[in-house]
Parts: sequence; C-alpha cells; structure tokens
Amino acid sequence: MDAIFDAGAPPACPSPFNMAAHVLGRAEALADKIALAVVTPAGAERWSYGRLEAAVRGTATGLLRAGAQPGERVLMRLGNTVDFPITYLAALAVDLIPVPTSAQLTVREVGKIAAEITPALIVSGDGVALPEDCAAPVLTTADLHAMRTLAPAEYAMGDPERPGYIIYTSGTSGVPRAVTHAHRAIWARRMMWDGWYGLGEGDRLLHAGAFNWTYTLGTGLMDPWSVGATALIPGAGVTPDQLPLLLRRHDVTIFAAAPGVYRQMLRAPMPGLPKLRHGLSAGEKLPERLHRDWQAATGTPIFEAFGMSECSTFVSGSPAQPAPPGSLGYPQPGRRVAVIGEDGIVPRGTPGTLAVARSDPGLMLGYWNAPEATAERFSGDWFLTGDTVSMAEDGAISYLGRADDMMNAGGYRVSPIEVEQVLTAHPGITECAAAEVTVKADTTVIALFYVAQTDPGEAALNEFAGGNLARYKCPRLYRRVDALPKGANNKILRRALRDNWECEHGKA
Repeated sequence: MDAIFDAGAPPACPSPFNMAAHVLGRAEALADKIALAVVTPAGAERWSYGRLEAAVRGTATGLLRAGAQPGERVLMRLGNTVDFPITYLAALAVDLIPVPTSAQLTVREVGKIAAEITPALIVSGDGVALPEDCAAPVLTTADLHAMRTLAPAEYAMGDPERPGYIIYTSGTSGVPRAVTHAHRAIWARRMMWDGWYGLGEGDRLLHAGAFNWTYTLGTGLMDPWSVGATALIPGAGVTPDQLPLLLRRHDVTIFAAAPGVYRQMLRAPMPGLPKLRHGLSAGEKLPERLHRDWQAATGTPIFEAFGMSECSTFVSGSPAQPAPPGSLGYPQPGRRVAVIGEDGIVPRGTPGTLAVARSDPGLMLGYWNAPEATAERFSGDWFLTGDTVSMAEDGAISYLGRADDMMNAGGYRVSPIEVEQVLTAHPGITECAAAEVTVKADTTVIALFYVAQTDPGEAALNEFAGGNLARYKCPRLYRRVDALPKGANNKILRRALRDNWECEHGKA
C-alpha cells in the first residue's frame, strides 16, 4: 500500500473572511467570560472576552490612525505581555500584516527582518532592540494602551486567500525564512480541535511558551479563543518549577509545552492535578521515557504533534486516537499527507520525506518576496517538509529526523531520534542528542552528546547502547556537555553540535 493519507477535504473556509473576526467570533456571546489570564504565583491578570475584543478593535483603529494602510506590515517587537496578542489581532482585524518576532533578537537580527519586510509601523516594548536605519514610526506600549479605548474598527472582510500574517522560521534547516500565511490559516486549525487537542468551550488551556512562537500563538491563544475556552499564560519571570502550582491553582484542563519544559517540571515532585486531562507537546520529538515519567507523575497522557512554521501541526495523537508507541500519531482528518521518495510516493513502512498537499488550507502562501525559495519546497502537488518519516500500515507516522540530520554508519542510514530515544532511557542521562561528526579525512562516526548530573562514563554508555541498538547504530564517540544547543523554540540544534565539535577538533 502506498504511503498516502487522504480521507477527504475539510469544509471550505467561508468567504468573505477575517482571521481576527473568526478568533473573536464568540466574544459577544461570552462577553463576561474570562478569555485570558496571565498567571503568576502572586496572582493573575484577567481579561474577559468583551474587554479583549474592545481592546483589539480600539487598537486596530489606532494602527490605522498611525498611518498604516491595508496590506502593509507591522513589525512586532513586544515582550510576553497581553500587548502581544492584542496588537497581533488588531493588525489582522484591519488587513494589516503583523510580523511577530522574539524580543530576544539583536539589533542586527531585527535589522535584517526590517530590511526584508519594510514595515509601515513598529510596535515596541521597553528595552527591546529595534532596527537601525529603518524609517518606520515606532509605537510604544503607552501608545498601544491609549488606543484600547478608541472607537472600535470594523473587521475588514475579504478573500480568505489574501495575506494575513508573516512569521519567521527558526532557521534550524538553514536561513530563517519569512513565511506568509493567509487569513484562512486559522480556519485550517479547526482540524486540530479534535485531531490533537480534544478542545472544547469549557477548557482552561495553559501554554508555557513565548507569544512570538506560533505554537503558543495558535495552540495557546487563537484556538482556545476560537472555541470560547479560557487561555492561561505564565507571566514574566515564571519558571518551570512554578508551573505545577499554577496548573493546580488555576484548574488547568489542558497543558501545552515543549518537551524541555516537561523535563524541567519533573525534576521536583508533582502536586495532584485533579482537573488536568492531558498535556500537549510539539517543537521537538518527545522522548518516550519523558512521556512515561509524566504519566506516572500526573496520571495524564501527553499527545504529541508534528508541524512546522509553513503548515503548523498536521500529524498528531489525540484523546480520540492516541498515537501508537514510538510514533507521532496520525494525519489529522481533513489532511492529505504522503511520504515521498526519489521516484514518488513510497510504500508504507519505507522511509522518505514527509509531504503535505499543496491544497492544504493551513499551508503557507509562500516565503515573502522569495518565489524561487518557495518553489524549491514543492514537488508537483506536494509541499516537502524536509523531515524523514515512515508511515505504518495503519497510517501512523514515525519521525526519523530532519533530512539533513540523518546519519550514515557503514552505508546504513541511521535516525538520530532512534539513537536518542534509546540513550535517553539510561538512568544517568538527563537529555542527549546524536550527530554524525568527522573524526579524520573521509571518516565520520555517530557521536552522542549528553547532559548528566553524574557522568556514567563511556564504558557504561557503550554497554547500554550495545544491549539496545544494532551495532552499526551505536555511537562511537561520547561527549558530556553542560547543555545542548537549542534554538529560540527549544529545538535541539544537531547541526550546531556537529559544527562546534569539528571546529574544536580541527575537522571543519
């Protein structure tokens, strides 16, 4: 059987359409319900649906009065405060194109972005780096706060295919790209409500990520608001060890985070979490041991999802269809997904490149002003993700790694994920990453970089690996490190491990 999943297309996006209007479509009926709570151990800042929509539409009026015209970009240089989602939705409401960015970017990094997208406005928090030599007016948080009481702007309804927002990739597979999404992208996320979250109006969903990350913006804010649920976000300064208290105190029913956050939370005893139904994980592969440890500590499962900036999450486990052990889960109903090899779609069980249909409503419009780079990502009717997977007979997808992270051992292709899953199970290892490194001219080996409180030693790790992996998959080099290099979205940068090791040992 071919490695393709196609159970029929999802309902078409309505037209005319506006993303902000869709997200806040329940606001009038739920005006007094809490839409957002920014929580800390000391208390919470709460926003009702009515207050949130008024602030969004007032800010939208202010952005237009500041001189921005529909179709122009608004560069967002804001911290993890409520200003972020209000500004984001306000721009979308009146057909401006928000460009959310991490507050941690340097002057040089944000300067490159400004040169690429040529913003009409910049909105900035205190102390956040701004681009040099950019003529766009800068609005402060004080300016934004003053806009909230302005007369509400009308939602600009239009073609759901028109550009809605721009987000930047993490750059783990190359140069960061400006991904342009249509307004219809939010409509496509409806496939996640049952296909990943099990999300309903009564839920209280807490996401541990930063607002600029699409995982947080979508899973943590836009989707809960679209169904009328309550979104909770940790306030500034909240650390992972404080999250269990917040989950219990605020009756959280669904918790979302990257695997690294779950790992840090489990370093201390977990309190009882009687209202929590399950966790959600994305951003990097969830180690099986970590999932088992979380379930033992909380009595709740974690449902993992695979996605990317260009198409958000489209493969996942869910309460309705849990993922088989070792897999990511299944393509969500309404998606069209395939595994592609050099000669087209491969048979089930055969590794290849994960691809999603060009027609997927959640797929990007393209990279901003980069038609050639956009075209390179497509093969006929398929968008190629660059990730190596296999599809089981029942349709479950197993992740094998980025195509450029795959390792070669004596002619065999080896997934770093498989090696990491095994070695992470060693009781002395906190976390690890595998990479192929050059040790001398024309000679590479599999190396394991690991974090450990007490070093178990190479002999013990060799013995453990040999008892659980085929010989050709076993690391030949072990290096203990203080921490694994990770990107802004907490993804392990295996390429950086490889490059750093080779530079240090003169093999680059």
